[in-house]
Amino acid sequence: MSTPATPSPPPASGGEVVAIFGGRSEIGLAVARRLAPGRTIVLASRPGADTSALGAPLADAGAAAVEFVDFDADDLDSHAAVVADIESRIGEITVAVLAFGILGDQALAERDASAAARILHTDFVAQAALLTVLAERMKPRRRGTLVAFSSVAGQRVRRANYVYGSAKAGLDGFASGMADALHGTGVTLVIPRPGFVVGRMTEGMDPAPFSSTPDQVADAVVARVQARRAGVVWIPWQLRVMFAVARLVPQPVWRRMPR
Repeated sequence: MSTPATPSPPPASGGEVVAIFGGRSEIGLAVARRLAPGRTIVLASRPGADTSALGAPLADAGAAAVEFVDFDADDLDSHAAVVADIESRIGEITVAVLAFGILGDQALAERDASAAARILHTDFVAQAALLTVLAERMKPRRRGTLVAFSSVAGQRVRRANYVYGSAKAGLDGFASGMADALHGTGVTLVIPRPGFVVGRMTEGMDPAPFSSTPDQVADAVVARVQARRAGVVWIPWQLRVMFAVARLVPQPVWRRMPR
């Protein structure tokens, strides 16, 4: 049984607190820069990660303060303690962005069960666990915004990346259901569904149609966060039409679709 969250102190350095879980993510940092003015930014990253160069751009963007926290997404038992530590030392989290994830090696995952499990654990199980921890702290306060990144890869899973795609499909379903459950609580859950994002995670891969950049994804996400509108954001919007049609593609054709 969950325990109601205790009241949190105001942010130590002024303004609201924006926590980026996956603090080295290109998309997460792009979102943080846009939300930085007057706010405290918390970058929660894997222990041992080099974060030395990440604070200055956020300070230049107007952040009241930048804080760094160790966070291992795959250590589910640590999630509650990490969130509690942020809120006790820094302040109540007003916006939480789950920006961690792995693409994984599809070929390896097809023959190695542990490799498949790692992708599913990071991209679905860990996300669902952290969303639950955060929502349970925000609901008693009747305020807060969560951002959970889905993907068009989960809308109709393709043979070429079915392990990653199935993780995103699971997360998409979980987040969509949670968004409905949060309706009327004062807590907003935003679910971005970007297509292929040209960046570090996809380096060396050929861009797909209607690709976007981390900055384009961040623009769409921040617009929805600032509007406090829950639900799905297709990035770019044309993908909504494309995947409505994709559902009608015969399976023998679909299984030959590239990543």
